[in-house]
Amino acid sequence: MASRTEEFDLRFAGLDQWSDADFLMALWEGQMRAVASVGPVLTDLATAANGIARRLGGGGRLVYVGAGTSGTVAWQDAKELGGTFGWPEEHTIVMLAGGLQSAPNEFNGAEDDVDLAAREIHQHEIGENDAVIAIAASGSTPYTVRAIELARKRGAFTVAICNNPDGKLIDIADSGIFLDSAPEVVAGSTRMGAGTAQKAALNILSTLVMNKLGRLFDNLMVGMRAENIKLHERAIRIVAHIASCDGARAKDALTQSDFDIRTAVLVAKGHSIARAKEILGLSNGNLRAALEYRD
Repeated sequence: MASRTEEFDLRFAGLDQWSDADFLMALWEGQMRAVASVGPVLTDLATAANGIARRLGGGGRLVYVGAGTSGTVAWQDAKELGGTFGWPEEHTIVMLAGGLQSAPNEFNGAEDDVDLAAREIHQHEIGENDAVIAIAASGSTPYTVRAIELARKRGAFTVAICNNPDGKLIDIADSGIFLDSAPEVVAGSTRMGAGTAQKAALNILSTLVMNKLGRLFDNLMVGMRAENIKLHERAIRIVAHIASCDGARAKDALTQSDFDIRTAVLVAKGHSIARAKEILGLSNGNLRAALEYRD
């Protein structure tokens, strides 16, 4: 039986001959349905986030697994965690079937390579301290299924996100999440509706995980890496706001702290660099807890 994303939706018969306005309206409505599919699974995403945060809080790694469009969506979420939240790259692993640099025919064909999945799980030494997020529109991609089977067997906490209610991934992961993004407007083109739903779900999931790990204060990115002029200015505003000081004091604190925002907030509040780092260490990097810390 074909997966839901492969179904032909008769509402779009003759799509290739529709007017530009109607064509674009159909695609836009498909995108809206995709985003809406995330709403009903928010509780599931919260459960998954708690499981992931428990592993990462204990020093574990976050592993993303996928192939094709789903794999590139996963890779995009993974690569943004460092800059946005300061999550260390050495604690992030992306298992993308074929790799981003592979030729198109190799990239597409690699999704069937179960031996490759097994080798990579072994090479990365995925284990009980780690959390693994697997993404597949069909929920049956051989590479992704094999990876999640082995990761769970080795004790990792596993999350599966797919767009097919009968997807095998849902049944074999610790936390299975079905995104009911409906059949694609262009049948089988999962880079569209399914990909949009997956991106939205991962945005929500990883942001909640990072919040649980103390990477936000209010709605501010206190784990952010200030690596350019724009981000330097943003960091100054964040420190000034949290520490209730002027921009000059915030900038000085950031300069002393090598533009580590959380350390700079404590320095702007009157702590030495050494003491600020000590308090953050005792607070597991959580700025709110550090600000409330009492000897």
